Amino acid sequence: MRENDGKNDEKIGKSNPKKLNLVTFTGAAGLLGLAVSFAVFAYKSHKQKSNKRGLPGCDSVCVNLSAKEILDLADEIISKSIRVHDTVALVPLNKLSYENVVLPLAELEAKQLSFIQCCVFPKMLSPYDNVRKASAEAEQRIDAHILSCRKREDVYRIVKIYASKGESISPEAKCYLQCLVRDFEDNGLNLTARKREEVERLANEIDELSSRYVQNLNEDSSCLFFMEAELDGLPVEFLQSLERTQNKEFKLTLESRHVAAVLELCKLAKTRKTVSMAYGKRCGDANIPVLRKLVQSRHRLARILGYAHFADYALDHRMSKTSARVIRFLEDISSSLTELAIREFSILEDLKRKEEGELPFGVEDLLYYIKRAEEMQFDLDFGDIRQYFPVSLVLPGIFKICQDLFGIKIEEVTEIDVWYYDVQAFAVFDSGSGKLLGYFYLDMFAREGKFSHSCVVALQNNALFSNGACQIPVALLIAQFAKDGGGEAVPLGFSEVVNLFHEFGHVVQHICNRASFARFSGLRVDPDFREIPSQLLENWCYESFTLKLISGYRQDITKPLVDEVCKTLKRWRYSFSALKSLQEILYCLFDQKIYSDNDVDFLQLIKILHPKVMIGLPVVEGTNPASCFPRAIIGSEATCYSRIWSEVFAADIFASKFGDGHPNLYAGIQFRDKVLAPGGGKEAMELLTSFLEREPSTQAFIDNRTNYSL
Repeated sequence: MRENDGKNDEKIGKSNPKKLNLVTFTGAAGLLGLAVSFAVFAYKSHKQKSNKRGLPGCDSVCVNLSAKEILDLADEIISKSIRVHDTVALVPLNKLSYENVVLPLAELEAKQLSFIQCCVFPKMLSPYDNVRKASAEAEQRIDAHILSCRKREDVYRIVKIYASKGESISPEAKCYLQCLVRDFEDNGLNLTARKREEVERLANEIDELSSRYVQNLNEDSSCLFFMEAELDGLPVEFLQSLERTQNKEFKLTLESRHVAAVLELCKLAKTRKTVSMAYGKRCGDANIPVLRKLVQSRHRLARILGYAHFADYALDHRMSKTSARVIRFLEDISSSLTELAIREFSILEDLKRKEEGELPFGVEDLLYYIKRAEEMQFDLDFGDIRQYFPVSLVLPGIFKICQDLFGIKIEEVTEIDVWYYDVQAFAVFDSGSGKLLGYFYLDMFAREGKFSHSCVVALQNNALFSNGACQIPVALLIAQFAKDGGGEAVPLGFSEVVNLFHEFGHVVQHICNRASFARFSGLRVDPDFREIPSQLLENWCYESFTLKLISGYRQDITKPLVDEVCKTLKRWRYSFSALKSLQEILYCLFDQKIYSDNDVDFLQLIKILHPKVMIGLPVVEGTNPASCFPRAIIGSEATCYSRIWSEVFAADIFASKFGDGHPNLYAGIQFRDKVLAPGGGKEAMELLTSFLEREPSTQAFIDNRTNYSL
């Protein structure tokens, strides 16, 4: 998921053991237990009240609950959970076993997830305001209960004592047991009472500081005023959208959409610099002290929990493992791209010299001159290209690519209950055996009251039960495509096509997972790995074979994109990609270093890092990313690198196994079986190494930029 991308991205960060997001963090309720009788009760109760049809074989996925049903179900979830926790806590110490300690928690976690999701996903999608409010309330209740479960000393004691017995269990079961222990210990239950109180205090303090930092940015009302001549190059439509003063000045807010438009399109260097400086100074006086205190609190929390600093705490259970490895990874890529970035930069310098004379080139000029250079190098009209991507062609094309690549078969499921009239449902089968693998819903079009980002939500995870029964996965893909005034789908922009491929990669990832434990199923994988399958699938968007398959002119769909446009799109993908990558690496390094060192001087750090990474370009005068860098505050703190990490390894997989641009069924099934199927029950690096038959490499990522950029 695109961070956000997510980024359908998970919103839970290890920075705060108390912070949960049940919809996007599938399986977050790892310690909730529901009796089998509850699953039967809840489903039958819902069916009796509403008489609605669900997916065949997925009785616990109820997608259209009323407000009252949602709240009643939330209460039932909590009530049954308490009883199961109480039962586990009362197991006699001389009778502890896998069957009465671990297995009940694992199996009941799997059973309850879909009911939790049925309670909480309507807040994102229901067309009814009262249902959305009930869903949000249900999420708060369940969230609070989960947190209380993770602080139950009596259950922790039983789980910990059983774990210390060292009984012989399967590797996946052992991994699950370790996760149970970690859930408790991340909340300090292995600490003394005094230290536990400190963990609680720090968690609350981190919550408060994070909220204050983001609130300061949200409430910032800074604006700038320009005469029309100072905004030369900006479209008339953009100028007309701005407020004007009595002096005929245009009021420009520091919202990212306004700033991006100026930095990309305004012809005047002075205006670009003024806007860039103002944007980079936002909330400086308020937020820099907040971030300083926040970083210190996170470091203290990490040290109490046994880590040298917060970054190592955040990375301990990721592919990257340590902050030192992340920094080395980022610096190695930066070094490898420097020569290409210098060549790219020389092109931009020449352009600026021709347009503006000998004015010095600043980092605030990058977006403008990259866009100018791309306009000169590539004959691409993205408005015209949009006319070649009707949803009616793109979606079946994605299905065909995935079917031919992963050995699956996709069929629409009709006459079932949905929450909005244009929502569709599909079944996925193994194309060889015909076995049902799972289901997915598509909620594709924007509407009032709907969640405003694209993402994938797990409605039910794969799981195997001790009685031999199998629970199949169910996914939900949410997109924001437009319809015209007549209710017809508007053709997709190329970026929307890429995003749809990306999100559908998460659907395939979820459906093809065969982990025995719901905790390791679908999207419940190492966060450093989670985006790799989706980033891998994106590669096919730039191959001529795929582009011709999914394109057709709006007025004559028998006419796909011509060869030259297909080839140009692939070259455009990597245009000035070294400079673009270095900008991302710069902020990833900043994030990593403030969380891996003590008492960092934020301004001094950025003054050193910026010219070092950005081939000599200094930071914009007076700016400091510490004041307006929310990714380092909430959700991605010490883990901003994860997106580029995934992109690097996805590039390696594509180049080494799928380099000719056509679906390779043999390699695709190998990827499905060796990488997707095991899920989070195995180390992600182990899965990739097994598939590649060597350790992953950064070389393909570098080569792509070198071969196509200039």
